[in-house]
Amino acid sequence: MGNEVRVRMAPAPTGRLHIGTARTTLLNWLFARHHGGRFVLRIEDTDQSRSTHENVAQILEAIRWLGLDWDEGPEVDGPYGPYFQSQRLEIYREKVEQLLEAGGAYPCTCTPEELEGRRKEMQQQGMAPRYDRRCRELTAAQREKLEGEGRPKAIRFAMPLEGTVAWDDLVRGRVEFQNSELDDFVIVKSDGFPSYNFACAVDDSTMGMTHVLRGDDVMSGTPRQLHVYGALGLDMPQFGHLPMILGTDRSKLSKRHGATSVTEYRDQGYVAEAIVNFIALLGWSPGDDREIMSREEMVEAFSVEGIGKSGAVFDIEKLQWMNGVYLREMAPEAYAAAAKPFLTKAFGDDLDEGYVARAVGLEQERAKTLGELPELTEFFFRDPEEYEEKGARKWFGREGAGELLAGVREALSKLDTFDEGSIEGAVRGVAEARGIGAGPAIHTTRLGVRGRTRGPGLFELMAVLGKERVVRRLEGAEGCVGELG
Repeated sequence: MGNEVRVRMAPAPTGRLHIGTARTTLLNWLFARHHGGRFVLRIEDTDQSRSTHENVAQILEAIRWLGLDWDEGPEVDGPYGPYFQSQRLEIYREKVEQLLEAGGAYPCTCTPEELEGRRKEMQQQGMAPRYDRRCRELTAAQREKLEGEGRPKAIRFAMPLEGTVAWDDLVRGRVEFQNSELDDFVIVKSDGFPSYNFACAVDDSTMGMTHVLRGDDVMSGTPRQLHVYGALGLDMPQFGHLPMILGTDRSKLSKRHGATSVTEYRDQGYVAEAIVNFIALLGWSPGDDREIMSREEMVEAFSVEGIGKSGAVFDIEKLQWMNGVYLREMAPEAYAAAAKPFLTKAFGDDLDEGYVARAVGLEQERAKTLGELPELTEFFFRDPEEYEEKGARKWFGREGAGELLAGVREALSKLDTFDEGSIEGAVRGVAEARGIGAGPAIHTTRLGVRGRTRGPGLFELMAVLGKERVVRRLEGAEGCVGELG
């Protein structure tokens, strides 16, 4: 292995890929790519009651959508597999036997009801609830008797009762815990599956991880893992604990702050490049004021020293702005292809691709997400069913509005070429013939065709709509002028 950097991401398939887990995945990927190392994906599926194959598939789909490739892991062969913890049980059993033989672990036959009762007693006495170690000093005969009663049996780690455990954190500096504050935590549950802290430590060492970058919400488990490394004589990685992602109210990011999973943001019309750019800057800085960065620029600039200690605020407005920047930079063909699924869902699957491309192209400068496009472009696919009230009073209420619309309709229907130039000439010609300014003619026509007084340039949008739709809509508007004006 030598000095090669090896980092991992180890999501639990108990739900979709959360935006915080995605940020951790990205920073590990950037670290590996910056150092020319290996990025490993490991699935921590020891919680058998909540882990599902569907969640595994969704996690892999989300990571792939973000464009983060892994060098070893599910569907990618590597020398340190298997990459699902549920398939590594024999490795854990061997390490547990090693601890039991050395006195570093012991069986615990306390029932869940007994443990809960003691927790409540400690809380009532103002004590921090923890395991009281009553199974630690049992004799072999006592253990045999309790196990003979058919009690569930877990295995607990025998924590040193005195001293400290410490490490030099890549982000937070020196971190130290008193051993007396740590309980004898479970390393193997009664169902035979290892606990998170035990399996994680065993895997990170046996898979050769050199660095572990993870959220500081799991930092309380690090001292326990350090003890596992020490008791088993395992090599340990360097640790760096990343700052939490916070909502705008500076509380932990949750559902009440909006979408939280990567696929939710994808389904709302955010593009992967914008999500990657945005979450990279949640707690990390390239050392300058850059906000829009390509993946290659992020890889080149990434360093652990650029990671801050304080929580990073997830500002949805900034994400929307950044997503809009990426949308505007997309090539027209790529933009239309990305927009098509959103329009198909809203307006049906029989949409003409060329028409869709021209329609969404007129809104490319305005849209902040692809999910906004059905509302922004609805008038291209559906005739107006109502007219903006304020605009109708102002423009349909003008004397001669109906005749103006009829004149424009007739002029447009006679055009052999229906492009922006010929449309503009026809509308301005009608205005001139009626002795009115071009402004009233344009606004009244826009309202008749669009149903609103704002939107893309009138001549551009009518050219996209085509003669048939425009003439039909103007005719419909003529019949509404007297009623709405």
